[in-house]
Amino acid sequence: MKPGDPDFAQGRICQGPPIATIDIGSNSVRLVAYEGLTRSPTAIFNEKAMCGLGRSVAITRHLDKSAVAKALAALRRFRALCDTMGVKQLYVMATAAARDAEDGEAFIREAEAICRAPIEVLSGKREAKLSAYGVVSGIYKPDGVVGDMGGGSLELIDVHLHRLGAGMTTPLGGIALQDAAGASIRNAEKIIRTVLAKAEPLALLKDRSFYAVGGTWRSLAKLHMSQHGYPLHVMHGYTVPARDMLDFCRLVTRVDSDTLVGKEAVSAGRLPLLAYGAAVLAEIIRAGKPRDIVVSAMGVREGLLYTLLDEETRKQDPLIAAASELNILRSRSPRHGEELSAWSSRFMASTGLDETAEEKRLRHAACLVADIGWRAHPDYRGEQSLNVIANAAFVGIDHHGRAYIALANFFRHVGLGDDELSPRIREVASTRILDRARILGALMRVGYILSAAMPGVLPRAPLHVERGRLVLDLPADLEGLAGDRLTSRMKALGKLIGREPLVRVAELRAAAE
Repeated sequence: MKPGDPDFAQGRICQGPPIATIDIGSNSVRLVAYEGLTRSPTAIFNEKAMCGLGRSVAITRHLDKSAVAKALAALRRFRALCDTMGVKQLYVMATAAARDAEDGEAFIREAEAICRAPIEVLSGKREAKLSAYGVVSGIYKPDGVVGDMGGGSLELIDVHLHRLGAGMTTPLGGIALQDAAGASIRNAEKIIRTVLAKAEPLALLKDRSFYAVGGTWRSLAKLHMSQHGYPLHVMHGYTVPARDMLDFCRLVTRVDSDTLVGKEAVSAGRLPLLAYGAAVLAEIIRAGKPRDIVVSAMGVREGLLYTLLDEETRKQDPLIAAASELNILRSRSPRHGEELSAWSSRFMASTGLDETAEEKRLRHAACLVADIGWRAHPDYRGEQSLNVIANAAFVGIDHHGRAYIALANFFRHVGLGDDELSPRIREVASTRILDRARILGALMRVGYILSAAMPGVLPRAPLHVERGRLVLDLPADLEGLAGDRLTSRMKALGKLIGREPLVRVAELRAAAE
């Protein structure tokens, strides 16, 4: 579809028909359809069915008949949904339950007929690598060990930037572990200790990050968030110091799940396996001694999509890619967002303020999404922009980065005071983040009042620190843009960096020189 067609969606990026994946796991079967194959894919539909295919496989070596019926029914619906959405490329994967069960092949044949697509039954090592690629696609410069805990198995693999280790699989999936331990968490802990004693990736984990992938661990993190009253309800990038998570895991394994505060945050299908996931994570922390636990919402599905990208696209920064798409979809002028980023770079370079490489990329992203709230009522643009950005489906960013971008855009709309700022978001922001977000917000306020969000102005009107003053150079033909409001915002920015403002027109500048 093209602009002008009655069914054309202005709110979607034009990049061909949707692409979809179906993950036939040991606990759940999930369909995710994406807008297209991009560096930062956006899901347009996501549904799971808790089927429990892996239930009793570790003991009987056969798939449970009722679970098979549920899974096949889910696949029929998912195939129909794909047809409805116009999906042209469907990738179907099956994991531990299908590969370990003696009747797994018969199930796969029936499932393929329903899906009208081939199904790849992933080996343990292949599953580990796809999980790691999922983390590479969604975590900026990862360094640590990826652990993907499903219902039937746990995969472990070392990752450093784009380089992966060999990877391994273990029978420590939640359902398989519960069955093997006879539903005894104490027996499970003995099994876990024995299995993980031979896990080579854990020997590489000390003082690095452990990237937790899988529904059980996401549920565990959601419970941790709930118990601590954490202000951002975003799973991806949620980071907990290892010592804190170890204490929490021990609590979860010790008490009855019905007594846990905040258990309502966890789906009923995940709750029975929570203690087993906590027991596995506790032993990983004890044996591997990681610095922190980082939750990744990106796993096997996203890893598969990442492998389908060409090399040039893989090298793109996923945060900048996502921010660029949002800029295209929601800004008055997408080109203005890019100009604002370049304009702010010159300003920052002239101030002498130190800025890390990570802060530069966050500033770039913040400039790209600075105008996404323009359609909202002026009284609510700051609040709405903050909420959209803080909770957006961004990847390649941690929660501190989310706070920086969200706060900068809040200040850009509301002003530089703290009166209207929610105290909750401050819990995520350090003193430095708050200061830099306020400076960037003040800079944006100058840029937007100067340019009216239109392209072509900022490149011709550089703002920089010169001889101890904050100077805005205007060409003669743009002299009419000067005025009290511009001067007022220049003064506000100048106060933040300790510089007196000056608006200088080209003709006057030439005379002064």
